[in-house]
Amino acid sequence: MADTFDCDLIVVGGGPTGVTLGLLAAQNGLKVIICEKEAEIYPLPRAAHIDHEVMRVFQGLGAADAIMVTSRQTTHYDFLTADGRILLRFEGSDRIGAGGWPAANMIHQPSVERVLRDRLADYPGVELRSGWQFEGFNENADSITAMFDTADGARTLRSRWLVGADGARSPVRCAAGITFDDLNFDEPWLVVDAIVHDFSRLPQVNLQICDPERPTTCVLMGNGRHRWEFMVKPGETAEQVLDDDFVAQLLEPWNVDGAITIERKVVYRFNAKVAQQWRKGRVLLAGDAAHQTPPFAGQGMCAGIRDAANLAWKLGYVVHHKAASEILDTYQSEREPHVRATIGMAMMMGQTVCIIDPVAAAERDRAMLAARAAGQSPDGDVSWPPITDGMILAGTPAAGGYFPQFLSEQGERLDDILGDSAWLLGEADDAAPNAILRKVALDAEPIRPFASSLSAWLEEKGVSAVLVRPDRQIFGTGNADELSNAWPS
Repeated sequence: MADTFDCDLIVVGGGPTGVTLGLLAAQNGLKVIICEKEAEIYPLPRAAHIDHEVMRVFQGLGAADAIMVTSRQTTHYDFLTADGRILLRFEGSDRIGAGGWPAANMIHQPSVERVLRDRLADYPGVELRSGWQFEGFNENADSITAMFDTADGARTLRSRWLVGADGARSPVRCAAGITFDDLNFDEPWLVVDAIVHDFSRLPQVNLQICDPERPTTCVLMGNGRHRWEFMVKPGETAEQVLDDDFVAQLLEPWNVDGAITIERKVVYRFNAKVAQQWRKGRVLLAGDAAHQTPPFAGQGMCAGIRDAANLAWKLGYVVHHKAASEILDTYQSEREPHVRATIGMAMMMGQTVCIIDPVAAAERDRAMLAARAAGQSPDGDVSWPPITDGMILAGTPAAGGYFPQFLSEQGERLDDILGDSAWLLGEADDAAPNAILRKVALDAEPIRPFASSLSAWLEEKGVSAVLVRPDRQIFGTGNADELSNAWPS
């Protein structure tokens, strides 16, 4: 039956998570078909931010430079009282992060999606089929068959694996009977996106205005745009807040008349949910199909791209390197704690902002200003938890952490030199590198510009070698032979 497979992987959903997953899976040797119900990219802004780790993923696909051209950076992210005092300040947004790119990048999602789709032409192993509406699936021991409604009638595809990257409503998740763990955050907000004609009249940093009269978000976006978000208060309707005069009143204090043109206004409900199963048989979930977060930490799209980076190489190992399918169970055990941490941060931010009782807001301001004055404010640089349960060599220094992308004095990036495989860095060098694990000694010619940084990192950890996974998480550290033997190659 193997010769009757249409592909190794069906990805339902052609948004940024689905296309990134398709590209990465093709990079790992899989034949992929991405099925997207819409004919074209959704033309209006949605996600507003991606971080340095996500830019590193896009770098590996040859997309980062083009995405950077359309993005913007700022120095910090402030939470302010109604009268402008700082409650929280998250700094370092424009500094180079561990991923080798600016820590925070404000984006225009349609521009990002266009760059990613343009990369499909250079990956013959992946195909995008637009106008394919997912209808259901049948699964057996060695394959899964998905059904679609298309302009040419009903169609089926037979594959080894199926990933639902099809958004918050996810027909794939529903068809698989997977339910959500609801984290009890549900707030309606009015989102106003604008095209900017005069940037000098707009804030140059990202802001949360913690005003009980009307909690408000004001953030940069990419490609000549800006965004405001206004909390919809109890008793207000979507129709009321979407009225042009109502929106004009909300924007009046910002003094932007003539400096912007409104591109879109829409009411969203900000939710926090996590799917109870991310894998069920041959079905897996990624992106909003697997988890949803309020936008305050800017991690919604980032989480989906991290899902893709974690999952793609594992699927490649299962399909082409005969790893046990149980490796795919580490996908949820590794990603869910990270997702819950980012959602927790977003909920903390949202709960800080979304106080509309004046007495409660005054007490919040008093407590947070006092904590900040005492040096006890929960802000500064944001960090996320390492992997503690999954495909790591637990107990070795730094196992499960994120391996930095070092830059040479000439501005070269380490990933561009070493490629997209797993790396074993430190003691041994391969005469003939393979696609599974590349072994590189620190004095090897390709990485000499990075040798001092790599040596310092190893010395700090007290080890002689590190094995870095394809998603740039650290498998383990220690002795090169022991690491090589422990890696499933």
